[in-house]
Amino acid sequence: MPERTPAPPAAGPEIVPTGLDYVESRESTGVVSIDDSYDLWIDGEPSPPAANRYFPSVNPATENTLSRVAEAGGEDVDRAVAAARDAYSGVWGGMDGGERSKYLFRLARMLQERSREFAVLETLDGGKPIKESRDIDLPLAAAHFFYYAGWADKLEYAFPGLDPRPLGVAGQVIPWNFPILMLAWKVAPALATGNTVVLKPAETTPLSALAFARLSSEAGLPPGVLNIVTGDGRAGAELVAHPGVDKVAFTGSTEVGKVIQRRLAGTGKRLTLELGGKAPHVIFDDAPLDQAVEGVINGIFFNQGHVCCAGSRLLVQESVYDTLMDKLKVRLASLRVGDPLDKNTDVGAINSRAQLERITDLVEVGVAEGAEMYQLPCELPDRGYWFAPTLFTGVSQSHLIAREEIFGPVLSIMTFRTPAEAVEKANNTPYGLSAGVWTTKGSRILWMADRLKAGVVWANTYNKFDPSSPFGGFRESGFGREGGRHGLLPYLRGGV
Repeated sequence: MPERTPAPPAAGPEIVPTGLDYVESRESTGVVSIDDSYDLWIDGEPSPPAANRYFPSVNPATENTLSRVAEAGGEDVDRAVAAARDAYSGVWGGMDGGERSKYLFRLARMLQERSREFAVLETLDGGKPIKESRDIDLPLAAAHFFYYAGWADKLEYAFPGLDPRPLGVAGQVIPWNFPILMLAWKVAPALATGNTVVLKPAETTPLSALAFARLSSEAGLPPGVLNIVTGDGRAGAELVAHPGVDKVAFTGSTEVGKVIQRRLAGTGKRLTLELGGKAPHVIFDDAPLDQAVEGVINGIFFNQGHVCCAGSRLLVQESVYDTLMDKLKVRLASLRVGDPLDKNTDVGAINSRAQLERITDLVEVGVAEGAEMYQLPCELPDRGYWFAPTLFTGVSQSHLIAREEIFGPVLSIMTFRTPAEAVEKANNTPYGLSAGVWTTKGSRILWMADRLKAGVVWANTYNKFDPSSPFGGFRESGFGREGGRHGLLPYLRGGV
């Protein structure tokens, strides 16, 4: 691990290193066995791609190739959808909800039992710190399967008068920032409602989905109920447009979401989209500032900022701006950037070279437009994809960094004087996914929540998730909900 270098002098109190050091505590990779190559997963078993093409899956922290993964084409998607259709028409679609729940409970328990293996795999393939994979991603993934297992035999009670019946085959496309958690968000409610699934994981993080496919086989899930097709955006486009798919669920960029919506218009397919965001994080002058700083750090630097609901726009009431900035810079200096497998690491590697280039380009635009940049003074590793946590002050709403989703560890900071101004600035975005409010006044929290145009509003906390709580946005952040009872509806006839 690189040694921390002292921060340069900054406005406010001088930032002095504590003198404390950490002993490296690296998670062993011995719990994970990665094959040299992986085929597609179709009809309950590995299946070579028709074109015999494979692509590398790379560890972003080292740039080493972990494995070669099958690249699916149209013929492969055809086979996967046919297998899902056969399973739906056969054993799964007509199975009693109580029987389906047993499979979901089994998958949840097996994820818990093998959580260390999956956590290490997520970190190797995606670059996120092991403590996040271990303490957040895997527990939440298992919790979603437990939660929806409980609903599988209660759909008539959940939606009285709806006559809840499955749609058929669900085509699902998930992103690279939370591979196993996004799989759980989509697969668990689809299976609980009696649908079968063809899932396309992100090109840069396919390994945990393929490991889960094997896990599903060990759990006895009938062949064809879950199929995995790997590849780039072309494979996702083949799946979305396939006439044998009844329901499409996509999580990813707003640009791709718009393309999918146009492509499916008039087809009669059900569609849910969970897209980008540019979330406001609003701090009032009566907020508990030390707690708020922790919320800000978690809101933007969790998972290297690779979070659609990241609190990437910080709005601070003018009277506490200087105090908050002093505290924020001191807290920033304590973050450790480096080896994601080290349990002391707070900020890991950027997921890919392409994403690192995008972050770098947008930050350079921010500097060119006159915003003042402050970066964590740290020595970054020589290999891999890294970007130091970054703050921008002197930001106006016209700056590109205040409007564009950066999807990286970059925070744009602005001020406001009145609650009305805070609402106006917070809502000045085409997105509407999430927001955060910090204040000791409960009435102000409710007043803000009523006026913020966001699907999720956190109060005196940030980035908190629970399988029983629905999540989703509106406007250019998409539509539909995942999680909670609401997450079942998109997979049911008569639902949304």
